[in-house]
Amino acid sequence: MSSYLELFGLFVLLMLPFLYETNHIFRYYFKFMIYYGIVSINAIILIPAFLTRPCDVRNLLWASTWCHRVTALIGLRWELRGKEHLEKDRACIIVANHQSSLDVLGMFNIWHVMNKCTVVAKRELFYAWPFGLAAWLAGLIFIDRVRGEKARDTLNAVNRRIKEQRIKLWVFPEGTRRNTGELHPFKKGAFHMAIDQQIPILPVVFSSYCTFLNDKKKILNAGRIVITTLPPVSTEGLTKNDIDQLMERVRSQMIETFKLTSAEVLQRYKPHKPITPTVVNGAEAVAAAVANSSGYAQLHAASASYETYKSSASGKAPMLKTL
Repeated sequence: MSSYLELFGLFVLLMLPFLYETNHIFRYYFKFMIYYGIVSINAIILIPAFLTRPCDVRNLLWASTWCHRVTALIGLRWELRGKEHLEKDRACIIVANHQSSLDVLGMFNIWHVMNKCTVVAKRELFYAWPFGLAAWLAGLIFIDRVRGEKARDTLNAVNRRIKEQRIKLWVFPEGTRRNTGELHPFKKGAFHMAIDQQIPILPVVFSSYCTFLNDKKKILNAGRIVITTLPPVSTEGLTKNDIDQLMERVRSQMIETFKLTSAEVLQRYKPHKPITPTVVNGAEAVAAAVANSSGYAQLHAASASYETYKSSASGKAPMLKTL
């Protein structure tokens, strides 16, 4: 009996590499299993350490030291631009686009730059133990999106603390993750908080995941992602009457940067059998200029190539397999 089990085990081990290379659905679930599995194991290991200073945002630095290594195992590479805006020791509200749970891996890869930073997350994540317990002990802010008044009270209490302790608060203003190749409408909560405490908004933009991730078709291949930190947007002197204008200004800047960096990634790391983009010359230089406070009007020409790819990718465009 034991010999049959050994043969079966050997067969499974031999089949794993074959399935990984030939079946994109198997590869999709296998990579996410590695991702969630390692994060959960790290959570179990780190919980005792977190208990020595519970609900302290500095615990997230420990978590990132362990968890960012998952990136290499699933074939993702992150490039941070505008680091100088992110590493300053100040209170601010970080607003970032939200495409997938993979965003957390990107955050883990730049947490050492942000230093004292915490995240606003939906309450349901708290019940995903052991991750939820570890996240709470690491200082994450859980809000009940259904009970709006209670969520506002929680955020108001947090808002005062982040200013006093010079903490960065990471918010996904779209509210939920959508990997559709575009930024969706923002909710106003982050902007209310920034104006209330007169602290800056710091936009952070992840380039599109469309070239390597398709949840509907169960595709997760190797990928490159550019994370761009834009210059801080001051809220000094602004009031609640300025929220709509402030939100639209920040969102417009993020959309233009998203289009540019997505087009650049598409040009530099072309998918297998790619749709040929027409990115303007010097796209990398323009992207660098964006991270250093340049104007945004020059970005419009570069975005056309990404729009072409995005519309085609929703149909039958093949995706990046290897890098």
